[in-house]
Amino acid sequence: MPGNGGYVVWVDRAFGPFAGSLMGTWKYVCSAIGAAAFPALCSDYLTRVAPAVSRGGARVATVVTFNVALTLLNCTGLSVVGWTAVALGLAALSPFVLMVGAALPKVRPRRWGATTAAGGKDWKLLLNTLFWNLNGWDSVSTMAGEVERPGRTFPAALVSAVCIGSLGYVLPLLAATGAVDAPPEAWGDGYFADAAGLIGGKWLKYWTEVGAVLSSIGLYSSSMSSAAYLLAGMADLGHLPSLFAARAPAFGTPWASISVTGAIALGMSFLSFDSIVAVTNFLYSLGMLLEFAAFVWLRARRPDLPRPYRVPLGTAGVVAMCAVPSSFLVLVMAVAGWKVCVASAAFTAAGVVVYYVMAFCKDRGCLKFGARAEGEYEGC
Repeated sequence: MPGNGGYVVWVDRAFGPFAGSLMGTWKYVCSAIGAAAFPALCSDYLTRVAPAVSRGGARVATVVTFNVALTLLNCTGLSVVGWTAVALGLAALSPFVLMVGAALPKVRPRRWGATTAAGGKDWKLLLNTLFWNLNGWDSVSTMAGEVERPGRTFPAALVSAVCIGSLGYVLPLLAATGAVDAPPEAWGDGYFADAAGLIGGKWLKYWTEVGAVLSSIGLYSSSMSSAAYLLAGMADLGHLPSLFAARAPAFGTPWASISVTGAIALGMSFLSFDSIVAVTNFLYSLGMLLEFAAFVWLRARRPDLPRPYRVPLGTAGVVAMCAVPSSFLVLVMAVAGWKVCVASAAFTAAGVVVYYVMAFCKDRGCLKFGARAEGEYEGC
């Protein structure tokens, strides 16, 4: 469905404004808090190159500068953000391409069988980290209104991204673990750079660390864009005040949504990485289950809706298709600790409060809201 808001629009059309608003809360919190992990990761990577960055004041200054600079970058428009992300992606992947090439003569398959000591495996952390690294494909939908021919552009972009992302994970991991005699316990945050140094020399280690910093910059910028345009889409639907859909005269970007998202991400940047990942995964799982339900519901109840592309399966087929990832989502939620459950319940309650507060303000005329265009997406 063209227009910003993506999955909020889908759920809104399937189950009504309350479900759409709750979906927006879950996914926005995921995007905004998830983005907060990247300034902290960037600071950690910089610490390996310049240890002085790890000290209290310097670390805070690094995180704040990172956040403010990329918030301003997002205000210049998605074209600038997109091409910047492409350039950063190429720069971030290049040292891994070289590392894989240099590692090939040194790979010994027996090293892939190395195991940790008894009791050293943390399956919950593995599951959460894998899930966090491999989800978020639907976040691009929140910017559909900014993309020309999204029905043709999105499938091509997603297929390319899945292939590049998969190879970008698997090949360097096989190369590094197969070429370096390092115990599994050595593989902490940032050890990939140490492995690159052992394989190709110090120059490759430093290049890998710089690539990690550039990767964090690109990921943060794209995550912020997705979250900000989600707010703008919710404002277009009437879930939030029209201020969040207001565009800057110079660049045509939703400046209020970008500013709010940047402020929230900055505030959350000082949480631990593991805490951020666990909470965002739980909320993301809730949102995806609702998203799959909307997909099946609209397919069954509104088969007449024009669709730019269509999964060539009937209702039973799409139910079966969605059942596979849904079972994985339930597993991610089942392994969450009680603190994650409490935090997720608090965010959900906040989403319910936001919906009714916005409804109250709309009825009383306290805030200005955009008109809901019920038929706006009917002819997509």
